[in-house]
Amino acid sequence: MAIIRVTKEFHFEMAHALWNYDGPCRNIHGHSYKLLVTVRGEPMNEPGKPKHGMIIDFGDLKKIIDDTIINRFDHTVVVNKQAPHEMLKKIEQMFDKYEVMDFQPTCENLATCFAEKIRTKLPDNVCLHSLRLYETGNSFAEWYEEDNK
Repeated sequence: MAIIRVTKEFHFEMAHALWNYDGPCRNIHGHSYKLLVTVRGEPMNEPGKPKHGMIIDFGDLKKIIDDTIINRFDHTVVVNKQAPHEMLKKIEQMFDKYEVMDFQPTCENLATCFAEKIRTKLPDNVCLHSLRLYETGNSFAEWYEEDNK
């Protein structure tokens, strides 16, 4: 059998602010993110099994990404823990869904964070090959397994 890569695309809305940044992105603002997740593996070669010919069922991959990324980050405000994030707890109506990260929530750092979370949830026979996170329609960060071994 051959090694094959399959990709699934996801969309979510998220706001962030870059603490101590010297440009306009220091203010809370939002993006319509697009996440492309590519996994690699050998298709199952077990005639008669429901997943015969698949690396992973697209529905199973969707559930992993929804549980790991989308449900946690969609319509969430993400800030660096160095920012004065305690005030967000006091404004429940507008900030009841927020994440305080150990890192600056740039597209690059979010891509790395997402890759690490996804890798731990994939079946043993499936590897995360790459991840592409679009912050805008023409700006994205990429994570590749081969660069991060």
